[in-house]
Amino acid sequence: MLDQTGGSTLIEMAMAEIRGLSAAAPGVRLPSIRFLAERRGVSKSTIVEAYDRLVAEGAVEARPGSGFFATARVKPFALAESGPRLDRGIDPLWIMRQSLDRREPALQPGCGWLPDSWLPTDMIRRALRGIARDEEANIATYSVPQGFRPLREHLARRLGERGVQAEPSAILLTDSGSRAIDLICRFLLQPGDAVLVDDPCYFNFQSMLQAQRARVIGVPFTRSGPDLERFAALCQEHRPKFYLTNAVLHNPTGATVGVGVAHRLLKLAEIHALILVEDSIFADFEPRPSPGLAALDGFERVIHLGSFSKTLTAALRCGYVVARSDWIEGLTDLALATSFGSNDLSAQTTFRLLTDGSYRRHLDALRPRLAKAMAGTVERLERLGFRPWIRPEAGIFLWAELPDGLDSAALAMRALEKGVVLAPGNVFSVSHSAGRFMRFNVAQCGDRRIFEILEETLGQM
Repeated sequence: MLDQTGGSTLIEMAMAEIRGLSAAAPGVRLPSIRFLAERRGVSKSTIVEAYDRLVAEGAVEARPGSGFFATARVKPFALAESGPRLDRGIDPLWIMRQSLDRREPALQPGCGWLPDSWLPTDMIRRALRGIARDEEANIATYSVPQGFRPLREHLARRLGERGVQAEPSAILLTDSGSRAIDLICRFLLQPGDAVLVDDPCYFNFQSMLQAQRARVIGVPFTRSGPDLERFAALCQEHRPKFYLTNAVLHNPTGATVGVGVAHRLLKLAEIHALILVEDSIFADFEPRPSPGLAALDGFERVIHLGSFSKTLTAALRCGYVVARSDWIEGLTDLALATSFGSNDLSAQTTFRLLTDGSYRRHLDALRPRLAKAMAGTVERLERLGFRPWIRPEAGIFLWAELPDGLDSAALAMRALEKGVVLAPGNVFSVSHSAGRFMRFNVAQCGDRRIFEILEETLGQM
């Protein structure tokens, strides 16, 4: 049954589903009004109105006596137009553009990565020079289909230390964690399929799923993980293909899913034939590994993925997917079809950094530095009247509630005028119910000017 959420009307949601069907098969006959109304549990007048609007847009063609047909000429897909139109202050794509635009002297407590000065650039340069001198290194040709085998073997050992048992043959290297999610979406989804995400969640999860024409369904996220009662109800109602989450050091809240919640989540996945996609990109920030979903269940219903863009460097773009061997076969075919494999130079560089001790030394210095930055950011924000949702045990993100009566999108827009890029709560919220919250990257909060500008801006609101 269609669900009226996030301000969307039943008509708009019906239109979105019909658009998905049209995009998948231009020129074909579309389902009848009666069929769609009965399947989705809405009135026939709702479907009639949806079809009428799509005919007016030119997305659907009405043929008297024959029904409705997808227009043979489909206009180019525009991601920004695939969902409800958003104010710039809470538009994920616009926020990403602002964060990636390196205008000086912009301050970026709202971005999602470490400052350049916190990254092991000297180690990376040394690794690159070593590869350039190594006559056995591959600097000229394509990688093998699943990616540089020595790195896959090393990843299998590292995963084993976290309780995740996987053979190198069950690992596919990708050009980033985002690329890994893109492949998973292509592998599992058809246009119009439902996918569960946390509410709030990493905002690019929403954008990537919209790019796949999926229906994004938000599950309220609590301090110990997803709201399981609501999770079960949404599974029953929408029959989602998978659930996408950060089970460890969740983005944006910094929380980690508790073991009890994880076990119950796995049970619900079994009951509802649901796949759990676990993005572990922040797990290496933890001083002591937490058991993730794959460690508790293996790969029967879990797909595990990660990358080194947050802990090592975003420039190398090296990620990976771990899944059932038969699924890895299909994912590898998709990777070859869409990009001819992964970047072998990035994989070789990452492998050197992981195996020569550079990465371990970097993390050993980074974790206490982040803990100090977390404590300092909490103290400074509390002086301004912000209230931390939780105090994360590790990682880079702090989810904080604004002083009473203030809206984070309005604060972000005013701060941007003064050179500060913030991340307001509704950027992360599918239901747009996080207007009182804001995500802070504690590693990017070392400049006192950020808090001076926050204080000044708060005083003007």
